Amino acid sequence: MFTGIITGLGRITNVDALGADPSHGKRLTIEAPAGYLDDVQLGDSIALNGACMTVTTFDPAARRFTIDISAESLDKTSGLDRAGGVNLEKALRASDRLGGHLVSGHVDGIGRVTHFAPVGESWELRIEAPHALGRYLVYKGSITVNGVSLTVNRTQDNPGGCEFSINLIPHTLEHTTLGQLGVGSTVNLEIDQIARYAERILNHRPPAGA
Repeated sequence: MFTGIITGLGRITNVDALGADPSHGKRLTIEAPAGYLDDVQLGDSIALNGACMTVTTFDPAARRFTIDISAESLDKTSGLDRAGGVNLEKALRASDRLGGHLVSGHVDGIGRVTHFAPVGESWELRIEAPHALGRYLVYKGSITVNGVSLTVNRTQDNPGGCEFSINLIPHTLEHTTLGQLGVGSTVNLEIDQIARYAERILNHRPPAGA
């Protein structure tokens, strides 16, 4: 489990194939901030741009760790198939503060940036989500974008999907990779777990005779 509060900015430095067949995944080498890996152990979970991954090797002195990502995960996520910056978050501890919202690290869909422009001291970011995720997006509800816990300010259902708007304060832009986005960029989305459970409860109909 995670909170959507980014704890470090990393960079994918190497992407190595785990096999020649398209069904094989990749091994990613990630450079972490100084001291970030001091309390990490093999098998720990670290979210990369909102996708929960398992540490397979790490070298605190070199500030690097590796993860293996399957072809299926690569197909269902964005930004993990090439070198570049990534948002990092270590798994939640029972004693940690829940500063954002409960995040599983399982990407529900890929969104596309439709607008990114300054508004006063902040920036407005609009993202078009797949239609299937639109029913989970509500005013003042939570959404995870590339691993960052954010609040939905507006939603609009369009032919291409559900466009939602969020406000990014300067602190968020400084401490995450969201400031590197532009119109047309793709992002990993995870819906609020409470919305997911609420839908199941409200729509569940046991089979006749059950």
